[in-house]
Amino acid sequence: MTTDLAIWLLLAIAVVAANLPWLSDRLLFVKELPGGKPLWLRLLEWLLLYLVVGAIALGLERKTLGNIHEQGWEFYTVTLCLFLVFALPGFLYRYDLKHHLERARRRRRAA
Repeated sequence: MTTDLAIWLLLAIAVVAANLPWLSDRLLFVKELPGGKPLWLRLLEWLLLYLVVGAIALGLERKTLGNIHEQGWEFYTVTLCLFLVFALPGFLYRYDLKHHLERARRRRRAA
């Protein structure tokens, strides 16, 4: 696997993983919760997926480059913020767009 392919693959995995907690009502995509999934649980799931993507990134780095470079706290802060930006579409869908779509659907039914 080339380095370019590994980078694009990792970015695609990160974008999908960052949005999954906001798009799924199941706990860790397995267990359905009776009252729905609260925000704190979505955030915890999002953080867990950040760590999973980080582990995948370390594996890809070792496979493509042969070793893992040392990183300081600044690197992890930037990657966390980037993962946060990647999660924005799913977050906006869950807490903004979904409500607008449901309201528009109700208006069409009432008319």
